[in-house]
Amino acid sequence: MPAKPQEAGVIAPEIRPGQSIELLKELHILTRDGKLNQDSRRKLKQVYHLFQFIEKLLLELPEKASGITLADHGAGKSYLGFIIYDLFFKDKPAGHIYGIETRGELVQKSRELAAKLGFERMSFLNLSVAESTQSDALPEKIDVVTALHACDTATDDAIAFGLQKQAKFMVLVPCCQAEVARCLSQYKALSLTRTPLAELWRHPLHTREMGSQITNVLRCLYLEACGYQVTVTELVGWEHSMKNELIIARYTGQKKRAAAQRLRALLQEFGLTSLLDSRFVLPAEPETSPAADVTASETPV
Repeated sequence: MPAKPQEAGVIAPEIRPGQSIELLKELHILTRDGKLNQDSRRKLKQVYHLFQFIEKLLLELPEKASGITLADHGAGKSYLGFIIYDLFFKDKPAGHIYGIETRGELVQKSRELAAKLGFERMSFLNLSVAESTQSDALPEKIDVVTALHACDTATDDAIAFGLQKQAKFMVLVPCCQAEVARCLSQYKALSLTRTPLAELWRHPLHTREMGSQITNVLRCLYLEACGYQVTVTELVGWEHSMKNELIIARYTGQKKRAAAQRLRALLQEFGLTSLLDSRFVLPAEPETSPAADVTASETPV
């Protein structure tokens, strides 16, 4: 009698060859008997979709003896970090993933799971994104920085971390952005007397939406001004469309003067120039050719 699929080791067609079945069970993607329900199938599809973006970036990095380093900010239960390690890092001779999370109980559970699975080149740090910038537990340079649904200014902290660590790539999915919306609300009356554009954020709901949109536009310009080529696309498959924006930044070294000028102009237009001293500290203006000031391509990665 032929073996049943379960007995033959075929859990589900979605599971990739060599993937850790135990990990998928621990992440509750697979049930204890190795099955996928509709909800977990959707979750696995989402994780794979994001991984395909990150895998392409990892494959662009040159081989080196110490391997690739990746820092995952706001790691939560470290779903992403574990999947990346299992599908990419596990079979490499070197390389390290750092999961950074403020909730101590999640950090401890991730440490225990990594030990259980033998994922020795994973570290989990009980730090905020801002604290991690100064931590001796991380190397001086990090190749890839990810920050998925890092709330409010934590995404900006992740960008600051990536800049300090000279990251080759940053992968960001911003979330719950409130700082710019608060600034827009604070100066709303003045803005309404100054420009009809203020009607775009006169109502509280629109203030929140405009704050989110403006914040991400400013982040993209800031990254371009700091030497990154930026691509913005949709992270298809995530549940909340308002938190569905995927920003991928690739370091080129060409610090775009035009991007810095537009960033300053937008901050001035929206009464946000105070952010130049905190969130968007621009580098000294570089000597660039006209070609270097061309804005980044918007075609999906």
